[in-house]
Amino acid sequence: MKTDARLSRPDPPDMRNIKLTIAYDGTDFHGWQRQPGLRTAQSALDEAIERLTGTAPNTVASGRTDAGVHALGQVVHFLTASRHGTDVFVKALNALLPRDVRVYEAVEVPQVFHATLDARSKRYRYRIDNRKFACPFELRHAWHVSRPLDVDAMNRAGAALLGRHDFRSFETDWPNRLSSVRTIFDLEASRHGDVVHVEVEADGFLYNMVRAIAGTMALVGTGRRPEAWVGEALRAEDRKAAGPNAPSQGLFLLRVNYDRAPEVKTRGA
Repeated sequence: MKTDARLSRPDPPDMRNIKLTIAYDGTDFHGWQRQPGLRTAQSALDEAIERLTGTAPNTVASGRTDAGVHALGQVVHFLTASRHGTDVFVKALNALLPRDVRVYEAVEVPQVFHATLDARSKRYRYRIDNRKFACPFELRHAWHVSRPLDVDAMNRAGAALLGRHDFRSFETDWPNRLSSVRTIFDLEASRHGDVVHVEVEADGFLYNMVRAIAGTMALVGTGRRPEAWVGEALRAEDRKAAGPNAPSQGLFLLRVNYDRAPEVKTRGA
């Protein structure tokens, strides 16, 4: 049973809760979470906040990203006694942060707000460079797949994953959570010139879940697997039944939704 961490959090009444929306290029980071002796997005942000406020923060993100994974809309909160205005947090932190991390927004929120526990859904984008020859400017931010991808076939196949299911076929090292059941609200492949996006929005994600979905859908898109195979892999509840994990550099945390959970979208045949 999951315990809400806020129930035992004794926050002093004069502390402010600051919510940040940040972006980072994950190429040179060993993921989000602070790790001894390694460069991570969290350690870079914590160091900048400490330099600004004089106190080491306890930053909490909406979720962890793995090594090489990027974020366009990661959400972080931390408590502080600092009286700096939110505009000062944005300007000062961006002046202190390395160039591969940026703060887009800072707002003061109630102490009860929790970046992880209050998230209703998260949306990820996986980028595929679908040129015959890899674009050198996409090497850090996309997976190169040289065979043409049929986006319509990918969407028809991916429709089987919409809704609430046990996604253990798309989870690395199952079981690593109490449950592999999640709800996918939206799953869409779209073409943007030579780049294909696979976007997934869900109420939670398992370890490598989006990368496994992207790798699976790419096999359908290139014609190596039939469209019905995605649904069969889901029902098998076996990681070996689905496709490989797409590489980390194509994955972006796009945004985090703190409003009510969205409706499950439908895809036409």
